[in-house]
Amino acid sequence: FDHNFFATDFHIDMFMDAFPNADTSKIHRVGWPMEYMEDTLFDYNIPANKGPMVLFPHRLAPEKQVDIFKDLGKSIPEAQFVVAQESQLTKDEYHMLLSRSKIVFSANQQETLGISCYEGALVGAAPIVPDRLSYTEMYDPAFKYPSEWTADWDSYLINKDRLVEYINMMLFNFDNSEKIVQQAETLKHDFFSGEALYNIIRGKKL
Repeated sequence: FDHNFFATDFHIDMFMDAFPNADTSKIHRVGWPMEYMEDTLFDYNIPANKGPMVLFPHRLAPEKQVDIFKDLGKSIPEAQFVVAQESQLTKDEYHMLLSRSKIVFSANQQETLGISCYEGALVGAAPIVPDRLSYTEMYDPAFKYPSEWTADWDSYLINKDRLVEYINMMLFNFDNSEKIVQQAETLKHDFFSGEALYNIIRGKKL
């Protein structure tokens, strides 16, 4: 191929590990063309809607570690922990669920971009993610917890109290609204815009 487009450096590193002899001049980190998301979710950014809700927005797959999320919910009874895909939601219903959430949570073991945490940030929900995978380059330190806290189930049990304390702080003791806005702006410009991709295509056509 003349061009290989990737949304994150993490994904490029994965590709190069698999194909170490690939022509790097054909590899471009361009983000992903999802400019429409900001307009799509604009009407769902309703601060008054938010309560102590933590949302698991990912698909139900082993590498997403939903069991960790459910166990956390048992330890923070003051908050509502919701797994989105355990209900049959329309797109509007899902977006309303996002708008009511104060946190979107990830313990993912595999992620090359991660759309749902960006969706959360666009509607004012704090994206709480592990410091690994694509998240490392994408998120402000305020929204990242140490990777080993959820590296696997056993690591989670060792570090559970620290993660519970962090989530409680983000839910009840930290006004992070301005940081969330800043984070959403960074994600929009650096990872969820197709401008770099369009420019390369335009250049190729010239």
